[in-house]
Amino acid sequence: MMRIVVDEAGEHLDAAARIWAEATSRRDNDKDVPSLELSRPIIKRVLEISERSFLLMVFEDADGGRPVAFTAVAPVPGVEDMAELHYLGVEPPSWGRSYGAAALVATQDALLERGFAAARLSVYVDNQRAVQFYQRGGWQPHGEALSHPRTGKPEQQYRLFLDPLRR
Repeated sequence: MMRIVVDEAGEHLDAAARIWAEATSRRDNDKDVPSLELSRPIIKRVLEISERSFLLMVFEDADGGRPVAFTAVAPVPGVEDMAELHYLGVEPPSWGRSYGAAALVATQDALLERGFAAARLSVYVDNQRAVQFYQRGGWQPHGEALSHPRTGKPEQQYRLFLDPLRR
């Protein structure tokens, strides 16, 4: 049993930043996990995009437990009914336990509740685990892969059109 919390105030910012730092370090085979001082601003920037931005947190059990996954979501500027899933992170020891899938489904539900009709995200092309995960969730590639502005790695945008009948 897990608990899902939609956090519009950023109360769980540090937990999300910790998960993100650990997950990206593991993904990139980097032994040095960034500190909260480095990872916190990355997640905080998403919350500052709009008053409609939010974190969605997944806790390991219904009584609270520890946070094991999150998403950071904000509206796409200038596109009223589209949101961007900026980050989805699952703490590495919890990979493979359905926390990521639960976060993705709950995020889609939260987007529908907030009146969004579609969502987009970007994934490094070489991150096959993430590519397959999103494709299994119904996300479709959109456009050509582009170089990430900071890393230069090719990144593919994906889109999902939300179905209010799915709820």
